[in-house]
Amino acid sequence: MQNQKFFSNTLLDWNETENKRQMPWKGESNPYRIWISEIILQQTRVQQGMEYYNRFIAAFPDIETLAMASEKEVYKLWEGLGYYSRCKNLIASAKFIQEELNGNFPEKYEDILALKGIGTYTASAIASFAFNLPYAVLDGNVFRVLSRFFGKEIPINTTEGKRFYGELSQSLLSKITPGKYNQALMDFGAVICKPAAPLCLQCPLQKKCFAFLKNKVAVLPVNTKTIRQKERFFNYLVVEYKNKFYVRKRTGKDIWQNLYEFVLIETKDWLDESKLIVNEEIIKILNQPDFTVNLISSKISQKLTHQLITGRFIHIELKKPWLNNEYFTVNRKELKALPFPKFIASYLADKNVSLN
Repeated sequence: MQNQKFFSNTLLDWNETENKRQMPWKGESNPYRIWISEIILQQTRVQQGMEYYNRFIAAFPDIETLAMASEKEVYKLWEGLGYYSRCKNLIASAKFIQEELNGNFPEKYEDILALKGIGTYTASAIASFAFNLPYAVLDGNVFRVLSRFFGKEIPINTTEGKRFYGELSQSLLSKITPGKYNQALMDFGAVICKPAAPLCLQCPLQKKCFAFLKNKVAVLPVNTKTIRQKERFFNYLVVEYKNKFYVRKRTGKDIWQNLYEFVLIETKDWLDESKLIVNEEIIKILNQPDFTVNLISSKISQKLTHQLITGRFIHIELKKPWLNNEYFTVNRKELKALPFPKFIASYLADKNVSLN
């Protein structure tokens, strides 16, 4: 109990006197803006998230503008951020709040948690930051600080670990200023008790920190999770006919749902260039043997959480139109307005790539 009191008091003192971490949403009490920031920061580095947050708020300053925006417009702004289910849920929840709640963001924890795409962490963050409700947040920073200071080796990715750290975090929470406490704890994990090279010599919790005193900083927290990556091979046909390109919207239950792509051939293995040029599947898909291959890009890779995408782009010019109900044509200007997955968007943004 004494260590818990020391932990909470020291953390709040550090926040008042030493915490210089700046973020555009820090100190924000508007639940909409807090919501946007928290959704963007899921699986995203803060520095990258800041840029997206500023652009997002500029384009959609409130729930109404987001709810009224076209899906394509929202996805285009999200382009490159990844984990597009976040964007899908954001749109659905904005429409629900606008249409069913008269544009008023819910103020109770249970109602916030009921929104699509919001879990216990995000609900706790919004409830405490916007409405000063006593709900402790539990993210990677919090797991790390608590595990190291209190010397707990319960794996953070287990049901038991999540329950244990959730209860511990809640018991430490300031009931008077829960929002300030939550922010302080997350900031402390981000700038002092970092995953690698933590600033232990500058840490005000050092004298009672179990991990520091027992030389266990490098091994805590314990995480037993091993991510298995599946490798997939994407061959994109950039098919052009009279200055227009064939694209489609991905609608299946797979990665990049609701984003756009060129004509895709997914193969089990990597095909060398000679096999690709005479690939019978290309002829079969385009239903015409007479076309020109103008360019085959070098190998490109993108790591996702559970998948490694390896692929290339094959620029093909047709002699006659291609009839396929799955794909539609767009000109260059329209192409730039479509939201693509990062794998495609990065390729198109390359200064050495020309569609002229």
